[in-house]
Amino acid sequence: MRIAAPISLTEKEQEKLNKIVRSHNASDKLVKRAKIILEAAKGLTNEAIGEKLSLSQKMITLWRNNFFINRLDGLNDKPKSGRPRTVRSPEKVAEVIHKTLIKPEGMTHWSTRDMGKETGISHSSVHRIWENVDLKPHRIKTFKYSKDPLLEQKIVDVVGLYLNPPENALVISVDEKSQIQALERTRPPLAMKPGSIERQTHDYKRHGTITLFGALKIATGEAIGECYPKHRNIEFRKFLNKLNKEIPTGEIHLIIDNYGTHKHENVEKWFSLHPRFHRHFTPTSASWMNMIEIWFGILTRKALKRSSFDSVASLVGGIKAYLDVWNRCPEPFVWTKTSDEILAKAKPNIINYTSDT
Repeated sequence: MRIAAPISLTEKEQEKLNKIVRSHNASDKLVKRAKIILEAAKGLTNEAIGEKLSLSQKMITLWRNNFFINRLDGLNDKPKSGRPRTVRSPEKVAEVIHKTLIKPEGMTHWSTRDMGKETGISHSSVHRIWENVDLKPHRIKTFKYSKDPLLEQKIVDVVGLYLNPPENALVISVDEKSQIQALERTRPPLAMKPGSIERQTHDYKRHGTITLFGALKIATGEAIGECYPKHRNIEFRKFLNKLNKEIPTGEIHLIIDNYGTHKHENVEKWFSLHPRFHRHFTPTSASWMNMIEIWFGILTRKALKRSSFDSVASLVGGIKAYLDVWNRCPEPFVWTKTSDEILAKAKPNIINYTSDT
């Protein structure tokens, strides 16, 4: 009778294996090997691990023994036999890198095949060179500079509210999500079933738009929302009245962006009549510092993007339904960056990354 290699993990090994299992970039086979070792460290037999992970005894024994002998290095594949793949001469590598950094004539960026033709090597060799030096000509990020003269002051103010909120006061992130379209697919969707994902038509009918004014309680994650046909100062004051009614007592600090509606003279008058409400503005072009934007993104992904609404009323109903679902078990977002860390990256100007394609 064979005795399985006993597995005990150090704290660093445990941390590394858990990181592999949670990683979205680790290969499927490496994740399986890490899971085997983690289960073995719990004292499970090979048979129990195989039943739990649906893996063969041969595979479990192999990687358990490899780890026992070589620790974490034992989870990696052994080098393949034969001549190792090479990427040309250092001069050719330097040529590829140099040319990659210069835009090709008439085009915005190089592809591996275009670069291969230009330098006389295979496109796979170009790919390996780019991979080795982390060059990605096919990708681009957009950014926007903040020219706010009160940049540092606003960052310190807003981050301070997130990390060290005032005692006996409520911090609320507020903004509006405008121009939400009521889109109706031209045909009912085809439901998901085993072997087939949900399908829907690419075309749709438009039934109008609405604006969602939203408020997120930073401490609890609870959301308050109200839909209006427009997003003027009139609607903003109505939403402020709703907040005033739903939270009748206590000091309230509102984190908002620099949209003109938030500074309209009628809004200024409202705040002067409600001194328990205090406004804190994010820097211009830095609305990402407003946590309600995170919640708007979740709403879009989970309730709006794949839905079909035959009227504005049904769209409003869908938003309210998601609000109810969210508030049954709200999850507060946790801000982790200090103002010093943000400012260190922001100097001389803060950059707002808006997309990554």
